[in-house]
Amino acid sequence: MSPLRVLLVANPEKAHVLPMFPLAWALRTAGHDVRVACTPWFADVVTQAGLTAVPVGRDYDLWKLLDRSMHTLPDWSYRPEYGLPAPYDAAHEPDRATWEHLTEGYERIVSLWHKPASFPMIADLVRFARQWGPDLILWEPLAMAGPIAAEACGAAHGRLLWSVDVFGATRRQFLRLKEQRPEGERGDPLADWLGGYARMYGGEFSESMVTGRFTVDQLPASLATDGLPGRLPLRFVPYGGPAVLPKWLWTRPERPRVALTMGLSSTDHDAGYAIDVQGVLDALDGLDVEIVATVADAERHKLARVPANARLVPYVPLHDLARTCDLAIHHGGFGTFLTFARHPVPQLLLPWDFDGPVLGRRAAEQGGSLAIRADEATAESVRAAVLRLLTEPAFKERATALRDEIDATPSPNELVPRLEELTAAHRSTTR
Repeated sequence: MSPLRVLLVANPEKAHVLPMFPLAWALRTAGHDVRVACTPWFADVVTQAGLTAVPVGRDYDLWKLLDRSMHTLPDWSYRPEYGLPAPYDAAHEPDRATWEHLTEGYERIVSLWHKPASFPMIADLVRFARQWGPDLILWEPLAMAGPIAAEACGAAHGRLLWSVDVFGATRRQFLRLKEQRPEGERGDPLADWLGGYARMYGGEFSESMVTGRFTVDQLPASLATDGLPGRLPLRFVPYGGPAVLPKWLWTRPERPRVALTMGLSSTDHDAGYAIDVQGVLDALDGLDVEIVATVADAERHKLARVPANARLVPYVPLHDLARTCDLAIHHGGFGTFLTFARHPVPQLLLPWDFDGPVLGRRAAEQGGSLAIRADEATAESVRAAVLRLLTEPAFKERATALRDEIDATPSPNELVPRLEELTAAHRSTTR
């Protein structure tokens, strides 16, 4: 077949875009032409991965933008039980799956989240897409400029997830309730907003603008959202950006190695850590283990003491660290969890934000991990969990089963032919 033109669209956030790059490279090595649309300041993240960036729109910091928007309402905050804002909390709290809650949640999330995060990119992205003519657009679920541009230029398009699919699950619940409403009482704030852009560029709203023609999901089936149509499983391949392997990581240590990491997103945006790093280090002090803690230079001054069995580094290639570890303690990030799951390492998740608590609960149910809410994690509870994970064989057995499930999932290269088929089926024939 002729080479496809493939456009990836992502907000300027590493946690969203880095999981897209292995599939981007699989498409490249299959002979397709790949571009990554992003805001200007984020282009370096793309080019460091050896991919071609297309700067569009104007610069913004996603975290700061959303923080400013959300604080315009005094009662607006992440729900600590699950870390999800309305309406997405309804995806995992059945008692909140009501018409009133979902409608109000969509109204707020559109005005405080989707509009501010998408508006800076939309016009320029549509202009580029119409000029370049992509056959396929892959967009991460918060980059709503992606489906708008796809509908404007006639490209096939789908979502590429970096989280539990709370977006699709919430939409499924909303549509079910919408069908039960009287004809004149079916308000749909998300469809109204997206439909306005679709009409601006000569089209009409369709549900594919919310959930894509298909969805590429990197979570293994045992952890993924059940029953969503158009799901394409994809094996997670770790990529964390430019990295250098230090000599001390060439071999495994004599003692069990415990990794402590909080990811990159918080310190990238000067937000600090949700996890009490000092408390976790204190919990591990005196254990017969070697601790490797990734602590950003900007956060080290907050530590009053460092155990003798701990090595502190600002950054280390996580996939190389994971292969030498016996246990990982972290914030419940999607990429962090899957990186350790591939090796296979039992994990202690201390989640707080967005889908982290949901992922933590599912990981614990799978059996290879334990989870404690970040605000409830004490030195005593962390130490007890660590001892269980290191000494009870069932955790390693279940972690190995999860690794085997991941390995049986199609690799990025194996998924490319299916994407080629879907592109042929869904792109416009009149463009």
